[in-house]
Amino acid sequence: MQNYTLNGGRSPSTVAVVGMGKIGLPLAIQFAQQGRRVIGCDVNPKVVEMINSGQSHVQEEPELASAVASTVASGALSATLNTTEAVQQAGIVVVIVPVVIDANQEVNFQALDAATRAIGEGLQPGTLVIYETTLPVGTTSLRLRELLEGTARLRAGQDFLLAYSPERVSSGFIFRDLRNYPKVVGAIDEQSLAAAVAFYRSVLEADIISMASTDEAEFVKLIETTYRDVNIALANEFACFADAHGLDVVAAIAAANTQPYSHIHTPGVGVGGHCIPVYPHFLLAGAPLHPVGRDKSGPYAPDLGRDKSGPYESQGTFAKLPMLMLPRFARRINDAMAEYAVSRIEAIIGSLEQQSVLILGVAYRGNVREAAFTSARLLQDALRERGATVYADDPLYSEDELRAMGFRPLPPEREEEIRAIVLQAGHQVYQEYDFGRFPACRVVLDGRRALCRERIEALGMRYVTIGDGYRENAEMQRDLQSVSAVLYRRGSR
Repeated sequence: MQNYTLNGGRSPSTVAVVGMGKIGLPLAIQFAQQGRRVIGCDVNPKVVEMINSGQSHVQEEPELASAVASTVASGALSATLNTTEAVQQAGIVVVIVPVVIDANQEVNFQALDAATRAIGEGLQPGTLVIYETTLPVGTTSLRLRELLEGTARLRAGQDFLLAYSPERVSSGFIFRDLRNYPKVVGAIDEQSLAAAVAFYRSVLEADIISMASTDEAEFVKLIETTYRDVNIALANEFACFADAHGLDVVAAIAAANTQPYSHIHTPGVGVGGHCIPVYPHFLLAGAPLHPVGRDKSGPYAPDLGRDKSGPYESQGTFAKLPMLMLPRFARRINDAMAEYAVSRIEAIIGSLEQQSVLILGVAYRGNVREAAFTSARLLQDALRERGATVYADDPLYSEDELRAMGFRPLPPEREEEIRAIVLQAGHQVYQEYDFGRFPACRVVLDGRRALCRERIEALGMRYVTIGDGYRENAEMQRDLQSVSAVLYRRGSR
C-alpha cells in the first residue's frame, strides 16, 4: 500500500470508535487512557450528550463513570453524532455497532451497514478500519469491504487497511477482560494485519493472537459462543435425565468436572443475552440446512450410518445430516427449558389455569441491567399458555420499564395470590428477598441456584431446581425422561 500524508487536522493517533454502547464506551476509555485521542460516534443524541458532559450512560461497569469524567475533562475523549466527520479526523476507526437477529433468526445488518456507509463517506487514504462486532464468517472480507470500497471510492489493501478483531468481553467485567483475554486479530492482507496488531499492542496489555484472515478471526468468536450454548444444552439434558432418575445433576457434574477433560456448565431455565442465544445463528447462516451428499460439490455433514428412528430417516439410504446439527438442536433445547421448568411447577401444584405466578428477574443475567433475549419472556409465554396470570419483579427496572418490556409488575395487594415463584435472574438482592410476603406460595423454582433452600423451606414452600432429582409423582417421571417432547413441540426461537 502507498504511504499517504495525513490531511489537515487528521492524526494517526486519533481513534474514531463507532458505536458507543456498553462495549464501545469502555473501549474508547481504554484507548484514551493509553494516550490516544478518541472520538466516539453514536446515532443516539442522548448518549453523545451524556458523554460530552462527562457522564457514562453505561451503569454496570466498575471504573467507567470516573474514567469518562476524567478523560472528557482532559480532552482525550469527545463524542459526536457525525461519524463521517469523525472518520475524516482519525487514523484508526474501530467499529462496534451491533448486529442482531430478527424474529425468524435471520441476521439483520441494517445498523452496521448504515454505520459502514457513514465511515466510507469520510474514509481517507491510509486509514486503518477494524471491526469488533461479532459477525457471520465472511462478513468483513465481502459485505463490509464492498460497502467501504463502494462508498469511499478507495480500494482495501491498496488505499486503506482493513482488519477484524472480535470483542471477547463480558458486561460488568470489560476492563478486566481487556487486560486478561488474548486479542484475536485477522486482516485482509499482511500490511493490514501488521497495522492492527501494532495498534492493539499499543493500547492493550493482553497477548495478541494473529489469524490467517478476517474470516478465521470471525470464526473464532462464533466457536467460543456456540461452544457455550452447546455445553449448556448438554448440561440441561443431563438435568432432565437427573430429574427422571432421582439424581442430583449439580453434584454429578461437580464430580465429573474433577476429571481435567470434563468442563460441563450449569443447567438452568434458559440462556439469554446478546451473545449466546444469538451468535450460533450467525454460524448457522453459513451452513446449508439441507443435507448435501458426496455426489454434489461443496461441504457436507458426515454419514452417520443407517438411521431408522430419528428425524432424518432416509428411507433405507444412509442418513446425511445437515451441517452443524449440535448447534441447531442446542438452541432449541435451551429455549425449551422455560417450558420444562413450568412443567415441573405444574407437577407440584396442579393446573396453572387462573393461578398467579411471579417471575423474579427479567434481566438476562444476574446483576446486569440488560434484558436482551431474556429467558423471562419464554417463561412468561409458557406460563400464559397454561392459563396462568404472570407477574414480574426486577429491582434493576422501574415498574414503567417493566411494562414497556411487556411484563406486569406485581401490585402489593396481589402478593397473597401468588402460588408459585420462578427465579430467572440471580440478582444478589434476591438472596435476602422476603418470600414471607407470599403466604399462598407453594413452590419456588430456583432457576439459577442462587437462593437458600433452608430459608424457602422454613416458610413451608417447596424448593425446586432444574436437575435436583425430586420425583414429584410417577406421571412426572415419565414426562421428564427427556426434554425431547418439548424440544419437538417448540421450534427454535
